[in-house]
Amino acid sequence: MRLDRLVLREIRLPLKEPFRISSGEMRDRRILLCELTNADGASVWSECVVDDLPNYSPETLDTAWPTIVRVLAPRLLGQPIAAPGDVFARLDEDVRGHQMAKAALEMGMWGLAATQAGLPLARLIGGTRERIATGISLGIQPTVERLIEKARESVAAGYQKVKIKIAPGKDVAWVRAVREAVGPDAHLMADANNAYTLADADHLAALDDLNLMMIEQPLAHDDLVRHATLQRRLRTPLCLDESIISLDRAQDMVTLQAGRIINIKPGRVGGFGPSLAIHDFCQAERLPVWCGGMLESGIGRAYNVALASLPNFTLPGDLSPSARYWAQDVVTPEWTMDAHGMVRVPLDRPGIGVEVDRARIEALTVRTEELRA
Repeated sequence: MRLDRLVLREIRLPLKEPFRISSGEMRDRRILLCELTNADGASVWSECVVDDLPNYSPETLDTAWPTIVRVLAPRLLGQPIAAPGDVFARLDEDVRGHQMAKAALEMGMWGLAATQAGLPLARLIGGTRERIATGISLGIQPTVERLIEKARESVAAGYQKVKIKIAPGKDVAWVRAVREAVGPDAHLMADANNAYTLADADHLAALDDLNLMMIEQPLAHDDLVRHATLQRRLRTPLCLDESIISLDRAQDMVTLQAGRIINIKPGRVGGFGPSLAIHDFCQAERLPVWCGGMLESGIGRAYNVALASLPNFTLPGDLSPSARYWAQDVVTPEWTMDAHGMVRVPLDRPGIGVEVDRARIEALTVRTEELRA
């Protein structure tokens, strides 16, 4: 493999409705897309899943762009690469952090390798599933009545998991109201996005009575010790998201017993290579994993669907269809979900499994930069 050309694009993709979590609200998604082309002219698209502001990760679109241009891309452009599994180590050497910037290129190289080989991306990385159970993530709503309405709609649509974003003042009573509305068998979970401290342990323990699949990332993103203390206090499994930025952190979580489930977001950990390592470790430890979302376009979702086809992704992922977030996506066909809450893995097409709508992307582009070997 040899990367000869890289084009960066920033697009602005408006959300169908505002999406709010404990740390803020988003109405339009600034998205950084990468188009990678090899020496033979084969090309593929990838997505950098950074946010506009550093409220989920220290990275932002405006830090990722120059990092890719000045630091990461020169390590790949024009350089021979034996296999996509070698890319992360090359990008990671002497570069602290910037996992999402690394992942954009690393995952793109996996996509390029699949395109070159004429293989579906899921098959190239060892995926075994043809369909993937899908959940939905409900942002913090203005009223509990609106949250109940959305949860009921989600269950009726077939989603196999309903994730409820929570924050102080909109947590236990709101989740309890949803549980009462949708019944005891619906698969519910709560996601705090770091909104609590250990002083809230007794309050969070009230969630134990609501039969939740998990409580995701209640405490600080960098605090495994206090998560371990909280997990001992709760019956409900804790799922770590922001805390898991590498295989080492996953191993630390297990050692400290700081959680019982991991949400693997490939952008957060640096790409497919680290994701595969975390997946395999968790499988050996009999620890379930699932694939979270970052409000990706259909390009980023293609990589998440491929990853979630691996065998230890046993819990429904945040892989909602395109129409959940966008009036019009940037890929064809758009991602869809069947009545049973399943997303089909595109095993009948090589590469990432969808066509990129270049005209749509051109219309949404606000800046671009081209790099060549």
